[in-house]
Amino acid sequence: MRLNQCHNFQDFRTLAQKRLPSPIFNYIDGAADDEVTYRHNTEAFDRCDLVPNVLTGVEDIDMSVTVMGQKLDMPIYCSPTALQRLFHHDGELAVAAAADKFGTMFGVSSLGTTSIAEVRKKFKSPQVYQFYFHKDRGLNKAMIESAKEAGVDVMMLTVDSITGGNRERDLRTGFSIPFRLTLGGLVQFAIKPMWGINYVTHESFKLPQLDEHVDMSGGAISIGKYFTEMLDPSMTWDDVAKMVKLWDGQFCLKGIMSVEDAKKAVDIGCTGIILSNHGGRQLDGSRSPFDQLAEIVDAVGDKIDVIMDSGIQRGTHVLKALSLGAKAVGGGRFYLFPLAAAGQPGVERALTLMRAEIERGMKLMGCSSVDQLSRSNLRFR
Repeated sequence: MRLNQCHNFQDFRTLAQKRLPSPIFNYIDGAADDEVTYRHNTEAFDRCDLVPNVLTGVEDIDMSVTVMGQKLDMPIYCSPTALQRLFHHDGELAVAAAADKFGTMFGVSSLGTTSIAEVRKKFKSPQVYQFYFHKDRGLNKAMIESAKEAGVDVMMLTVDSITGGNRERDLRTGFSIPFRLTLGGLVQFAIKPMWGINYVTHESFKLPQLDEHVDMSGGAISIGKYFTEMLDPSMTWDDVAKMVKLWDGQFCLKGIMSVEDAKKAVDIGCTGIILSNHGGRQLDGSRSPFDQLAEIVDAVGDKIDVIMDSGIQRGTHVLKALSLGAKAVGGGRFYLFPLAAAGQPGVERALTLMRAEIERGMKLMGCSSVDQLSRSNLRFR
């Protein structure tokens, strides 16, 4: 399969699986425990039907949205994800370039493989910095200060990852950073030699957001171990309120799933919340963000920007979320598989297809702008 033969999420996933060693593919594709939540995130959209209106005059479509003060040309953005240069040697720079071309938001993770400053210098589209709350308060403060210096637009604190999820696919392959693979994992790298050639012939792998704070040279530090040993499970709302005040700008919490927590986010001064279960990678059995969306929008949607991610694979998924009141949606795997398959051209093709699906869907729904989408266009089974 070639890139121009990829027409949907599953096509990109198939091409990525052919090109990546299985430990890395499974790191992207895998989720926690029995991966029930991973599957349910997308299945949730199947329980909701679109009800179109016709003869409304929809020759021109405006799919732009404004979220957390950022104007986006399309209502889906590239959520920050870790370790992108493992998937393709251009990593975050490829994603940022594609997002910039399409006028949408992108993000860099604290576990990102390109520095937030480097990305900010090269691209002007709205940039998010996603970070975790560490036991080392000095590290937390340093990360906020570095984001300010870089000119980041939105600070995003992930709050559903105070410990790592039980990702059994990674345990089977021995996936870790640096690599400490099982024999089976090593064999998988051997049968995909082009990945290894690209890995060793391009810029050496690093985690620039953490390089000054974490020594990763002494043995294998798995992602799960990073979460277990460095992140602070005692984090409270008071801790986050201090960070919101210190940042003094657009600040969102990623991983909110309850009305109670959404209201607390409003109370401490957040400007956005992202309904997310981390793509099913943390608490297996948790509810899908789409199923929680209406309840949370009804509770706080007039006070804070409500966004959702997890499970988005189609333009119609985006339309359903917007119709329930989401200001925008984020996605990870929807661009990570294309990144792994073909780098920047892959991400651009994914965004091209997504934009076309959203535009086509809006025309067929009888809506010329996002603000015309409403719950009257939906029916739940």
